[in-house]
Amino acid sequence: MASRGSVLVAMSGGVDSSVSACLLAEQGYEVLGSHMRLVHLAEGVDHGCCGPSARADAEEVAGIGGFPFEVVDLTEAFEETVLADFFEEHEAGRTPNPCARCNEHIKFGAFLARADRLGIDLVATGHYVRRAAGPDGRWRLLRGADRGKDQSYMLHAITQRALSRSLFPVGGMAKSETRQHASRLGLPVAGKPDSQEVCFVPGADHAAFLREYAPHLAREGEVVGPDGRLLGRHDGTFRFTVGQRRGLGVSTGERTYVVDVDPEANRVVVGPAELLSRRGLVADRVSWVAGEAPAAGPFEAEVRIRYRGDDVPAVVTAEGDRAVVEFRAPQRGVAPGQSVVVYRGDELLGGGRILRALR
Repeated sequence: MASRGSVLVAMSGGVDSSVSACLLAEQGYEVLGSHMRLVHLAEGVDHGCCGPSARADAEEVAGIGGFPFEVVDLTEAFEETVLADFFEEHEAGRTPNPCARCNEHIKFGAFLARADRLGIDLVATGHYVRRAAGPDGRWRLLRGADRGKDQSYMLHAITQRALSRSLFPVGGMAKSETRQHASRLGLPVAGKPDSQEVCFVPGADHAAFLREYAPHLAREGEVVGPDGRLLGRHDGTFRFTVGQRRGLGVSTGERTYVVDVDPEANRVVVGPAELLSRRGLVADRVSWVAGEAPAAGPFEAEVRIRYRGDDVPAVVTAEGDRAVVEFRAPQRGVAPGQSVVVYRGDELLGGGRILRALR
């Protein structure tokens, strides 16, 4: 079989990226499996997609698939982009989205640059998204066929250059089909559970991670009601996000949510759910998959303000690298720092960081 071109495949050691790499090899691509080392783990720590067991799984899969394998050290790029942003956002009282930043700067940034240096045509990942060429010649990013596994929300910052060079082999499948392929191929990761953790936070304990690596954020402050009445104390605003209900450390006799986080005053405001309703938001760091906004003026779209949230009808007005989003119906839990992503049906148009909510 003639080669269909060369492809650098990001292999985390999970089932999705493993199947992606093996399917591309079966289809005649010259595959180089690449496991990204993103963080320096302490001796003896084995965590998520960054630990030695994940690395060993990826290498074993490459052996079964019959293609070469490498481990690439991207810790410096990860530290300068994803980790730096993670700390800065918490310091500003926002709730960061490190997975979206990692996709933007690492998987479709530093990783793509590595493919260029190696003279490799394409990159591939195990994301549940699809791409399609539009009538204008531009590439479109579509949701994964399996809506329950769709990961387009996390890829909202992808560029035309990156999309034109990217393959998503499992994006058109249901997760069950991916596992069937893994079993057919005899991969040891066929039954491996999905990772639910942020790769650089062992045990998903964000508070412990921040106390260790950003100890200046662990400052005791007040938890107050909407009237300013003192309800309790906290050990760092980084533990709270707008809309959060559990782990507040206060009891009011009713369901209570985080309504606001004020890092300057080192204060967390909590209150009933009705105080969370917002009519819209302002976003910055906005990028559009097509390279430009869909319209010069306001346009109708659906937006999503959290990864597993619902699509919300809205009017979007693009203003340079910012956008104003006005919901058709008020929404709760608009959390600064998280991503707002703009869709039209199955197509992801773009997205950005929620800077502030509009009351």
